[in-house]
Formats: sequence, C-alpha cells, structure tokens
Amino acid sequence: MKNQILSFLSTECPWRDTLYWYPSVDSTNTQIKKLAEAGAPEGTVVIAAHQTGGRGRMGRTFHSPNGGGIYLSVLLRPDCPPTELMHLTCAVGVCMCDAIASATDYRPQIKWINDLQAKGKKLGGILTELSINPKTGLVDYAIVGIGINCLQEQGDFPEEIRDIAISLKTATGKTPSLPKVAAEMVQALWKMDITQKKTIMDCYRKNCVTIGQEINLIRGEEIRQGTALDISDDGSLLVRFPDGHEEWISCGEVSCRKAN
Repeated sequence: MKNQILSFLSTECPWRDTLYWYPSVDSTNTQIKKLAEAGAPEGTVVIAAHQTGGRGRMGRTFHSPNGGGIYLSVLLRPDCPPTELMHLTCAVGVCMCDAIASATDYRPQIKWINDLQAKGKKLGGILTELSINPKTGLVDYAIVGIGINCLQEQGDFPEEIRDIAISLKTATGKTPSLPKVAAEMVQALWKMDITQKKTIMDCYRKNCVTIGQEINLIRGEEIRQGTALDISDDGSLLVRFPDGHEEWISCGEVSCRKAN
C-alpha cells in the first residue's frame, strides 16, 4: 500500500521520506505521538488500514474497520503560541475537502467544527492535539488525525451510527482508490499554509453547513437551542439563543435540528 500511495504523491513532496504505513495500529495519533516524542520531523505521516482504538473528539471512538477507510495522522512543528493555531482544525477541514475533491471529483461539506459530511451524514472526522513546551509556552508539536470512510456499504456501519454515517463509495456511487485518496490528503496537508488565516476561514465558511441552521449546542448534560450565525477567524461559532443574546462558542458539540 505504501508504494501505491507514493505512486500518486508528487515527487516534490518532502514528506515521502517520512511516510509510514501500518496494517493495523491502536490509533494513528497515538503512534505518531511516539514518533514525535522521539524527535521525528515535521511532515512525518502515519497511515493505517485499521485502527483498534481510533479516537474522535470528546473521548469518542472512531469506527475504523480494516480496509474500510483512510486513517491518517501528520506531525507538525509550527513553533508558535497555541493561540495562533486556534484555526488549525478548520484549515485541515478545508484541505480535506480539497483532497477528496481532487481524488474523487466529489466535494464534501463541513459541520462545525471537525466533521466532514456528505449528503447530510458523517463522512469523516478530524482530531487535533497539541503538545506545549512548558518552558517557552510555545507549541512543541501538533498532531492532526483524520479518518475518512471510503469503502463501507451502509450495512457495514455499526447499528448505532448506521443512520448518521456514510462512505465515499455510497456518497458518489463509485469505488474510490484508497491510495489516491491517501496521497491527495498528504499532498493537501503538505501545501497547507496556516498563516493564511483569512483565506482559509473564508473557504471554511463557504464549505460549512452549520451556518444559518437551527442547532442544538451540547455540553455534557446541557443542551441549548439556538441559531448558528457565523464563524470567526479563530474557528469560534456565533450562536443566537432564543432570548436574543448572542455568544461566541469555542467548544462543545453541535447538531442541526431538523424542521418539523
């Protein structure tokens, strides 16, 4: 599989030399963290055919069946304050939309803040983790993990997520090339320029299905209803609540409420 991925990856991409492929890992983020702690350089990429402990936001698991998708993590070393990376997940979301469009001619959408969607269902997710140097307060490294459902039929998903998940195969009606999708993901991440915040966030807003929707904002046991109005350049969501007041939300989970 590694050689197949490299065959689709530009020969100019320096990350070719630091790309690792595994038949199975517990989590690509966990695997790449070990490499980061051992001094691996920026652009180290871990791709797996299977995750036994795939992770999402808020401690959730990410269904990662053998051969069903692309499970990829990349190591970044931006050497900046963490406040300058508030939009990193959004930047990766835009990159993944670009990558999937290049690989399949189908462009997914984004649900705030880290979900990729196709036809109103979850196509993939992004998990960003930072390690801060306690002496300098700067980011020692950032790990970005992405999982994309590629080959599953609807019946392949666990029953509890069957109605809300989708794969590229189902969304497009065509069987995608896993090596090509993986290569386009690596290529897009290599070309990503996180300093171009305004350009990134303008594109993120255009691709985000959450803006303008009636939503449920979920924080632990608390559920608040509101309307999503806008997204700031640091990725925060502006929500108007029923009493008329507005808040910028930077954490929590959002689900769109269907009209009755």
